[in-house]
Amino acid sequence: MDGKKVGDLICSLRKEKDMTQREIAEALHVSDKTISKWERGIGIPDVSLLRELSNILGVNIEKILEGELVANQRDNGNITSIKFYVCPHCENVLTSTGKGEISCCGRKVSQLPLQPMDKDHEIKVVDADNDFYVTMGHEMSKAHYISFFAFVSYDRITMVKLYPEQSAEVRFQKIYRGKVFAYCNQHGLQVVDIKRE
Repeated sequence: MDGKKVGDLICSLRKEKDMTQREIAEALHVSDKTISKWERGIGIPDVSLLRELSNILGVNIEKILEGELVANQRDNGNITSIKFYVCPHCENVLTSTGKGEISCCGRKVSQLPLQPMDKDHEIKVVDADNDFYVTMGHEMSKAHYISFFAFVSYDRITMVKLYPEQSAEVRFQKIYRGKVFAYCNQHGLQVVDIKRE
């Protein structure tokens, strides 16, 4: 760990937040001289202060210890590069269109890989009036169910969360072309391409 890099990062983040060394010190219950030492690279924050410092500065503890933030390349809002994540502990559904670190329940969450579609997880899409009617002949028990369907087109995502003992069916407004994703809580993420006729 490079104390100078850590100090430079703390200083720049403090200034981004428009805070003084004294304000940071008061929030952490340390002296402003301590903050000054950190920013000059003379010392580094004690482990017991890292969580609160992370909250104050709005960055991950890991990034503070690395002493640098690396900006991702701008994705220009390309929603078709969407990635899905599901927390294995609370089952929250998270998405990202760029490179990032996703965490939930205090743990990093990995991107859901696409699984090959089989007969038990076949996504069926039918034109119904002005909608795409999406179904899957999948059990919806408390132990094994489809957690969500999502329709992704070039500029938007529509997601419908499903729950056990509900039907594995949903309607999406018929716009453009895109992909329909379905997530089974036991077998993962499947996808099918669709287009408006």
